[in-house]
Amino acid sequence: MTDPLVAKIEANPKYHELRRKRNAFGWMLTAIMMIVYYGYIALIAFNKPFLAQPIGAGVTTLGVPIGMGVIVFTIVITGIYVRRANSEFDRLTAEILKEASK
Repeated sequence: MTDPLVAKIEANPKYHELRRKRNAFGWMLTAIMMIVYYGYIALIAFNKPFLAQPIGAGVTTLGVPIGMGVIVFTIVITGIYVRRANSEFDRLTAEILKEASK
């Protein structure tokens, strides 16, 4: 037995739009993150001399800021998802719930 509210929500075209948009956006961001992360790991595995190049006259190598860039990229991509979720996805969710509670 299903709840009538759940049936109304599942029948709403905006619900399917929300699921489609959220899933597509999530998978796109996941693929981008995997490329960035595994690209960095591939550099470590296959091109150590590139990452071992010193920056300036110090002891810091090129691998350190690139690794920090991966971390910063993770934070930025999370912020992008949160911003879209708090605007577009939350708006669609509110509309779906409003229509379903009629």
